[in-house]
Amino acid sequence: MRIGELAERTGATTRALRYYEQQGLLESQRRDNGYRDYDEAAVMRVRNIRLLLRVGLGTEDIGRFGDCLDIDLRTAPACAEALENIEQRMRTIEGRITELMDVHQRLRDHLDEVAPRQKV
Repeated sequence: MRIGELAERTGATTRALRYYEQQGLLESQRRDNGYRDYDEAAVMRVRNIRLLLRVGLGTEDIGRFGDCLDIDLRTAPACAEALENIEQRMRTIEGRITELMDVHQRLRDHLDEVAPRQKV
């Protein structure tokens, strides 16, 4: 199928599909006329990519899903690579939250210290 049909069937834009291809998440064959040609499996792959982007993963994270992108992630049993990558992303986010909470507390402490000395 051509890129326009894939976009229509998945709700993605043609620009997004080209980006997924550029990131190595999606593959197409080139026709003699230069048009991209996608197989039927691309529909599931794009739906999964869009799902994973919506839940907060980046294209780099999604790129590590491997063959898990070719099964219906909404209904199929969890794929080991998928779980591992999601758990890794969660740990990264939790670390960032901890760092930000520390910065927040230091700022709060500093503000509490200097605010009473504010000139009016």
